[in-house]
Amino acid sequence: MTTYAKSICEGFEYVLRNYNEAFVIGQGLWSPWYVGRTMDGLEKKFGKDRIIDTPVSESATTGIGVGAGLNGGKVIVVHPRMDFALYAMDSIVNQAAKWSYLFGTQNAPNVTIRMIINRGGEQGAQHSQALHSWFCHIPGLRVVMPYSSKDARDLLISSVIYPGPVIFIDDRWLYDEDEETGEPEIVDLRKVSPRLVSHGTDLTIVSSGYSSKLAISAANQAKCHGVSIDVIDLRQISQFCMEKIKTSLNKTRRLLVVDGGWASCGLSSEVIARVSEDDSIKALKTNPKRIALPFCPAPTAKSQETAYYPDTEMVLKAIYAMVYY
Repeated sequence: MTTYAKSICEGFEYVLRNYNEAFVIGQGLWSPWYVGRTMDGLEKKFGKDRIIDTPVSESATTGIGVGAGLNGGKVIVVHPRMDFALYAMDSIVNQAAKWSYLFGTQNAPNVTIRMIINRGGEQGAQHSQALHSWFCHIPGLRVVMPYSSKDARDLLISSVIYPGPVIFIDDRWLYDEDEETGEPEIVDLRKVSPRLVSHGTDLTIVSSGYSSKLAISAANQAKCHGVSIDVIDLRQISQFCMEKIKTSLNKTRRLLVVDGGWASCGLSSEVIARVSEDDSIKALKTNPKRIALPFCPAPTAKSQETAYYPDTEMVLKAIYAMVYY
């Protein structure tokens, strides 16, 4: 069994071992705790010229990564907190995402920008944000958000190999999850589709990242009460394929979307909108529902955090309300 955190580390090892032009740059990369033990010992195995721990300048770090990616490198830029990747928005949104379009597809930065979601632990409003839907809004970016340990490794490798800018988002709340991962399977991100991770006939849940853990946990508990659920893990949350979602909904005809961000203009909104627009999906038995964060910044007090973040019980209540009433 391999943990999610260890799988990410294995993904880095694979890339660095197989591609001499690959390097990693960002803050806290030589610290075991700063990036949640996902890069343990890599600077010793591959050298500090390839695992580059930088001063605190998200804009400069990302600019270097984008420039190197345009000049033959395979670069991974690490932002240990997604919140502070916002300092690098010009490099990400105005440069990396646009370059191929501005220059007639002649070149694109081969850069993977890893952003880590940190939540809980009384970190407060400025250290706890899941901003994944922001980047899905930008043409030219692919956004990957793995739930499983195997995907954490394989989609990281695939992101680095992909010939263009990728936002790779992982979640600290998944780092201790483990599973059998087998040998790496490298895929073309343009062909990555959602994965059906739980099978049922009564309701479809669509989710990604940590929210898929909540969905699977709720589905397992609901099964004990006679409710069977399709859980679809999106995996790649930008430009996601609708086929598995359509097939599932034409069977269950009930849709619940679970998302770790805010509902307003978020990933859950996009899923429901695309379902609503698709004439090939049969009429649903109930209105689609979504579970997301309350529309306010994250609290600092531990007691308030418990109420703020969705949990398995919240998902279960929504399931039973949709199936039984």
